[in-house]
Amino acid sequence: MTDKIDLDRQRLSIEAARLYYLSDYSQQDIAVRLGVSRPTVSRLLQHAKENGFVRITIADPLEDLDALATELTRKFGLQTARVCYSPLNDYREIRSRVAAEAAEYLDETIQDGDIIGITWGTTMHALALGLRHKPVRGVEIVQLKGGVSHSQVPTYAAETANLFAEAFGTVARYLPLPVIFDSVELKRMVEEDRHIQRIIELGRQANVAVFTVGTVEEDALLFRLGYFDEPQRHSLQKAGAGDICSRFFDDNGNICSEEINARTVGIDLSELRRKERSILVAGGPRKIRSIRAALAGRYANTLVTDQFTALALLAD
Repeated sequence: MTDKIDLDRQRLSIEAARLYYLSDYSQQDIAVRLGVSRPTVSRLLQHAKENGFVRITIADPLEDLDALATELTRKFGLQTARVCYSPLNDYREIRSRVAAEAAEYLDETIQDGDIIGITWGTTMHALALGLRHKPVRGVEIVQLKGGVSHSQVPTYAAETANLFAEAFGTVARYLPLPVIFDSVELKRMVEEDRHIQRIIELGRQANVAVFTVGTVEEDALLFRLGYFDEPQRHSLQKAGAGDICSRFFDDNGNICSEEINARTVGIDLSELRRKERSILVAGGPRKIRSIRAALAGRYANTLVTDQFTALALLAD
């Protein structure tokens, strides 16, 4: 008789546990469903835990972030990787989290006398909004590429530069040009201006470069800015994997259109390899291919990303 009572209690406790842990029933709902009191349900759930019918584990997403960063550093030959936690594998959520992580990293690492070269776009603007004021001396901020748009789509170029300058107590040096010219001849003519030469040279001298990576998807920012006609856009989408500083590269990190690259104003990608800190700030499902290609080209020695993107990059 006792064995039957114990067996009935066991079955009842398992049923209560299923309803509570798997179906999200409240204890009151379970009591009504099973025809018992609410305190009895509480005792049944405790019985289920004590007898191993229920095993509760807590997955702490912060616990493995350092391990992911270490693996990224090893796999891609980086100096540093920072992996932040995002609750959702959603581009907008990840962009916000990664930008905040990058802002914190810059606050920790920027020192007196650093020259910081920056780009623009929505990720960079989000990063700039998250910067805190840091009392440093002799820091300079310089745009690594032109930020004038042909369309009404915002680049956030000036806003981003101003926010960086405000955070580090300095003034920004702007590159007041379109990033891509219609012809090589026109680009070369403009680059002969002494003021433009000084800004481009300061970008080369920057010991810190902070940038994100663009995609070749239809809604990519550069495509919406009106720099390319339909055949050019189709060609870049066919051959390219992404862009840094508006210079497009393929999956191996090689420039995929020398003609467009020759019309682009600003820092050459090869110069990023020589920076003391070349910081790529990017994450999200739509950016994985372009991040991977950028790392293949060794354009970054520091990566700031999220755990979903890190796992995807390490999966290959």
